[in-house]
Amino acid sequence: MSRRGGGGRGGGRRSDSRGDQPAPSFQRGGGGGGGRGGGGGRGRGYVAAAGGPGQRPAPSPAPAQAPAPAWAPARAPSSVPPAAVAAASPSSSVVAAASSPGASTSAAAPPGAPASRDVPISGELEQRLTLQAPAPPPLSSKGTRFPLRPGYGTVGRKCVVRANHFLVEVADKDFHHYDVSIDPVIASKKTNREILGVLVKQYCETHLGSRRPAYDGRKSLYTAGPLPFNSKVFSVKLVEHDEAAGTSQSRRKDREFKVTISLVARYDLHHLQQFIQGRQLDCPQEIIQVLDIVLRASPSERYTVVGRSFFSPDLGLKGDLGDGLEYWRGYYQSLRPTQIGLSLNIDVSARGFYEPLLVTEFVAKHFNRRDLSRPLSDQDRVKVKKALRGIRVEISHTGYRRTYKITGLSIKPMSQTTFMLDDRKTEKSVVEYFWEKYNISLQYRSMPALLTGSDTKPVFLPMELCRIVDGQRYTKKLNERQVTALLRATCQRPYDREKSIRQMVDGNKYDEELLLTKEFGISVSNELASIEARVLPPPMLKYHESGRDATVGPQMGQWNMINKKMVNGGRVDTWMCVNFSRLRGNITHQFCDELVNMCSSKGMAFNPQPVLPLRDGQPHQIERILVDINRESRASLANANLPRKELQLLVIILPDMTGSYGKIKRICETELGIVSQCCQPRQAAKMSKQYFENLALKINVKVGGRNTVLNDAILRKIPLVTDMPTIIFGADVTHPQPGDDTNPSIAAVVASMDWPEVTKYRGLVSAQTHRQEIIKDLFIPRKTPDGKPGGMIRDLLIAFRRSTGRKPHRIIFYRDGVSEGQFSQVLLDEMDAIRQACASLEEGYMPPVTFVVVQKRHHTRLFPDYNRRDSMDRSGNIQPGTVVDTRICHPTEFDFYLNSHAGIQGTSRPSHYHVLFDENNFNANALQTLTNNLCYTYARCTRSVSIVPPAYYAHLAAFRARYYIEGDGSDTGSSGGGRGTKEGAPVEIRGLPSIKDNVKDVMFYC
Repeated sequence: MSRRGGGGRGGGRRSDSRGDQPAPSFQRGGGGGGGRGGGGGRGRGYVAAAGGPGQRPAPSPAPAQAPAPAWAPARAPSSVPPAAVAAASPSSSVVAAASSPGASTSAAAPPGAPASRDVPISGELEQRLTLQAPAPPPLSSKGTRFPLRPGYGTVGRKCVVRANHFLVEVADKDFHHYDVSIDPVIASKKTNREILGVLVKQYCETHLGSRRPAYDGRKSLYTAGPLPFNSKVFSVKLVEHDEAAGTSQSRRKDREFKVTISLVARYDLHHLQQFIQGRQLDCPQEIIQVLDIVLRASPSERYTVVGRSFFSPDLGLKGDLGDGLEYWRGYYQSLRPTQIGLSLNIDVSARGFYEPLLVTEFVAKHFNRRDLSRPLSDQDRVKVKKALRGIRVEISHTGYRRTYKITGLSIKPMSQTTFMLDDRKTEKSVVEYFWEKYNISLQYRSMPALLTGSDTKPVFLPMELCRIVDGQRYTKKLNERQVTALLRATCQRPYDREKSIRQMVDGNKYDEELLLTKEFGISVSNELASIEARVLPPPMLKYHESGRDATVGPQMGQWNMINKKMVNGGRVDTWMCVNFSRLRGNITHQFCDELVNMCSSKGMAFNPQPVLPLRDGQPHQIERILVDINRESRASLANANLPRKELQLLVIILPDMTGSYGKIKRICETELGIVSQCCQPRQAAKMSKQYFENLALKINVKVGGRNTVLNDAILRKIPLVTDMPTIIFGADVTHPQPGDDTNPSIAAVVASMDWPEVTKYRGLVSAQTHRQEIIKDLFIPRKTPDGKPGGMIRDLLIAFRRSTGRKPHRIIFYRDGVSEGQFSQVLLDEMDAIRQACASLEEGYMPPVTFVVVQKRHHTRLFPDYNRRDSMDRSGNIQPGTVVDTRICHPTEFDFYLNSHAGIQGTSRPSHYHVLFDENNFNANALQTLTNNLCYTYARCTRSVSIVPPAYYAHLAAFRARYYIEGDGSDTGSSGGGRGTKEGAPVEIRGLPSIKDNVKDVMFYC
């Protein structure tokens, strides 16, 4: 899950090797070179002559072999040997590139594009290169170089779309960075800004040379030009007013601060200009950060800041979320370097906040407690304490408003909670103190008191006298009802969303902001960026020849199963049904009959007779009933004349109340080894044909079948996939929900087990350190007691060999859930694990790898031309297959936005694909077309999906595994990075229960 911000990657982007050195490729043997595909560096003339990226000829497929029970030595995939690289001439390289699959369809690389495309990790291949190549643009010595754009895509129908990116122009000025030290230290950014505001107002003309700085609220201050000093200490007096309740009186408090401002660095725009023009590979993160802070300075003072977003009741109407919460509207803003220059990405947003209620009112709403006169049980007190901890509240019973932060609750009710007065002799209860001191008779005496202050000097406050301070964001997970309410309130069709974004930009009045225009010379366009896009054609899908329609061409990202049969119908010999709902027996019997008929009509071999009669069960007896079914079915099958001696499928009608799904999946998949299909009772009662079709699609892949495959896969016409055995991986990491500091993060990796069809995916899961994004168990050097290696990549490579009889000669790895700041580290660690896993199977085994990050959590939106119906789908969104690789994409690297799905409601979010490593020498057309076509192979529906299925399946598998340890409380998605545990305390990793082998053999997570 990524949070794409600031236009860069947190500085982790540069390398210790200089740009004119060759780019090694993770200890890969064979003929790697300074350019892609073993040739020399790829200059502009090279790309124009080849018509696409440099690319070595595809190795010939290995001869078919019988399936092997374990990894057996086999010939490594052929590659261009070092000698051939040394002997090759530039002209011969061009011929090879033009003749390889998918290498001649891309437009030429952008002018000024650097020549080398490999990722530099070390300099070990330098000695192997003898072919002289044009020197690539310089790279500083701070990070990793990712592949350069091999050219622009040309496939598809051209169209024009608009993106919520706004061009930013900056005058050529020198920017100065100063360190700010405030004594005493203040944690609040708001207070820090107030202090600096007083300083600037007081000293701007006399000591600051009339310069108005931009301040980030912490340690950094920026100016457009130098201040008249390198270091100076200022004395600032901050006047705070505690307002008297209901009056105009106030109690003045003066606080004095010592502010030290010291010069740190000076930046100019030359480096940034060179980077955007493709003449410099290293992104100048520092100057982008300067400009980003300048653009955020004014709204940071006016609005509530949450990450890169701003929220305020002034930015739109508030709305109720229930349980003492409300949503505020706002906008997201991030500065990014793109091909058109600096771009300000702006999107409308909404966020949950606490309602400014009395704490008693909040507790009554949040926990649905109507009677607050009764004491809380110990269990309820812990829940209330967890919900209130960290919230700021204000009191006014003293005559002046004062704020406190809640740290806990008293253990006893207020009537029994006592403390020592300042005379250290008198002990009073909270109730007595407020009556005697303020003449207040507390109403909810059985409720605990709020605990604030410090451990040494605690302060007890009655809930009924404390009001939640306005504008505090809710950081915990919203429940389903609240999420639905938030989506309903903020979901907008593209036309309305674009209109809202335009109104937000106009309301920000960037052209009237003196700090931007006059001081820093920054101007922001008020027009959305116009981009030339392409709509990729949908792939032809293959179904079984026995159906009336053996092939289908999807229309607008969707199709149906009418007159079609699954291309490989699965076989179900042994199955049962159990009903935990209140549906009557005749309905459940009819449901089972209809389901069997649908599966059979779509091409499955489905035994109409269950192993045992349909069974009804009580929701509170789920575990016992499942265990009984497993035992009884095995006993029944032991003497039956059937090929399987255990249940192949268990159809489960869920209880009417939610909360059992996770428990059922954990028991079936990790304890009993049963593949299950759960059904909602409300849907089951409808007997909908569409619902039965959807169930049939899921059941078929859960018993080893295939629903459909790409017709080009059957015809062996997919470049860089069907020419030789290729395995496609998907990987993702899900993290615990906000506020959960105990449960582990869960990594999942899936891999295709069929070739050339690439539709069956085997999934593996692993628990790892809390909120760690790097996948830890891709390769384990010594997993077994006898020292044999293991890990998810190794296990999946072995499974591919057993399934196909071939070892993979090429690896394509789609990685979900990585933010830009983690690109370098994820690539380094996970590519190293892939390399080690391959080498552990066979000496010298190093299949070429393409490593692509999939990002969904970004704020780029694409809008169609509303005057042309042929430019949008029925929902008013851009059409499925719309791809953008120009203007708003990275200045030099290989990335693109792809909207592969049809919109249903709201505004479609395109997925962003960024290539971090590419030894297979994909060009733009080949990778974009492959990615888009794979989106039509998702097993669970007859629609194209928004992210490539391997990444989608990995997310489903990781999400499923979270049920194994959290039950039904899990509802998290991929995110990039995240905070660690409180105070850095390590949390012991809670291991996942093992999934049974027969379950792992199929797509159980679908």
